[in-house]
Amino acid sequence: MSNLLLPLLDRKWSAIAIGASTGGPKTLTKIIANLPENTQAPPIFIVQHMPKGFTTAFAQRLDDICSLKVVEAKNGEVIKKGHIYIAPGDFHMTIQKQEIVQEIVLDQREKHLGVRPSVDYLFSSAAKIYKEKLLSIILTGMGKDGTEGMKDTKKYGGVNIAQDQKSAIIFGMPGSAIESGVVDKVLSLEDIMIQLKELLKR
Repeated sequence: MSNLLLPLLDRKWSAIAIGASTGGPKTLTKIIANLPENTQAPPIFIVQHMPKGFTTAFAQRLDDICSLKVVEAKNGEVIKKGHIYIAPGDFHMTIQKQEIVQEIVLDQREKHLGVRPSVDYLFSSAAKIYKEKLLSIILTGMGKDGTEGMKDTKKYGGVNIAQDQKSAIIFGMPGSAIESGVVDKVLSLEDIMIQLKELLKR
């Protein structure tokens, strides 16, 4: 294993948040299919820019190929280990802490940077709850959604990973985050897949 990956294995993660846009479905399919079975794995939250109605089928397709449980998120749903939550199209997805549990919150406030769901909103809300135990990953996509959210990930002590230009179908979102100076590691899609597989084995 590359020495580049080893430091991230030293931390016990409580959650993983992933954002993607153009090229994301194909990229996410590769990542999700590679994950090992682990009922105690940290929850994974995914915002993929996708129209209303398409995310239900997308979540089902991912569930069919994944060893973890993949679901389209529901408002008020209690977050569980070993689950992957896909933001529904046309809804922002954020994380909210109750007394002893964390819940999914869906809302239809105005579009952010022209999109709903927003990667920024997911990353920012998760950062405030999971703090230094949040791993945020920005994948292929147009625009700059995710950059502001990654600033919050850093502010609260978490770690940010961006997909590299060579493996990203569209480098806009990862490129914006890298340019802002908040990214800790720039990795190829293959190394992101290796990294997540190793993290979830533990």
